[in-house]
Amino acid sequence: MLETIRGAMSWAYELSRGACGELSRTDAEVLLISLLGISRAELKAHEERGLSHTEQRAFKSHMQRYMSGEPVSYITGRQPFWTLDLEVDPSVLIPRPETELLVEAAIEVMPDQHAHVLDLGTGCGAIALALSVERPSWELVAVDRSIEALAVASRNYAGIGERHTIGHVEFRQSDWFSDIERRFDLVIANPPYVALHDPLYEGSGFEPNEALFSGRTGLEALHTIIANSPLHLRPAGWLLVEHGNLQGESVREMMGDAGFYRIETRQDLAGHDRITLASFPLETSSGAWMPGQPCGCPEQNPLVAK
Repeated sequence: MLETIRGAMSWAYELSRGACGELSRTDAEVLLISLLGISRAELKAHEERGLSHTEQRAFKSHMQRYMSGEPVSYITGRQPFWTLDLEVDPSVLIPRPETELLVEAAIEVMPDQHAHVLDLGTGCGAIALALSVERPSWELVAVDRSIEALAVASRNYAGIGERHTIGHVEFRQSDWFSDIERRFDLVIANPPYVALHDPLYEGSGFEPNEALFSGRTGLEALHTIIANSPLHLRPAGWLLVEHGNLQGESVREMMGDAGFYRIETRQDLAGHDRITLASFPLETSSGAWMPGQPCGCPEQNPLVAK
């Protein structure tokens, strides 16, 4: 049955139909395309192409992993993000399309000039690498506390650098700001934000817990980042964070308490709160405004907008 591409696809579709429904055919195509090293167009155009015994065994193995619930991206070892094709493995979170909102917002709020950017919890490097491709003049520091994740990010940096003009990215081990002493124009983060034992969370069980879960409320990592960012931002610098769809209000409140202003939450394509951005500190005639100090003008007080 698996002697040809058509036969392999039919077998995979039947195998997974009961468990995964309509999406199983798309996933099976991705697995077969990755295995054979061909494009989707080639897959469709050459459905009678024969598969070797080695290719058949490998496809069966891939489908067994898929049926066990393992994400397709871990099976293929690749995940698209922005304009990039990234290496991923179980040491890193699989980049989601909604995280591209952070990249879009960073490009929007920062002028196209030299800037210093800190990417917290970089994982496979998705955000930092997308920004370095779009803004090669920027200097980025990308940190993660996982050595394994940093190794994946570094390999992605090397591979992308062979195909794109790319800016300088320094990868560094750090637990959020623990090894960071300088200030930046932009701090950006997609931290873990799922509450432990969240009954609504439906994950695969294959992604690293430390990249997903953040304490009892899911807000612990976000609170750490927001509270400490003012110490690491230059005047008029920006903080951008991703968060859960029910956490927008809490994040805005935390940012306001930390002295941020121009606070704005943006929604993903499903209409859910997904990222919040804010600027800090404020510049006054006497220098940078810091928490606890009165602002000279009403318009310089922290503003919260949804």
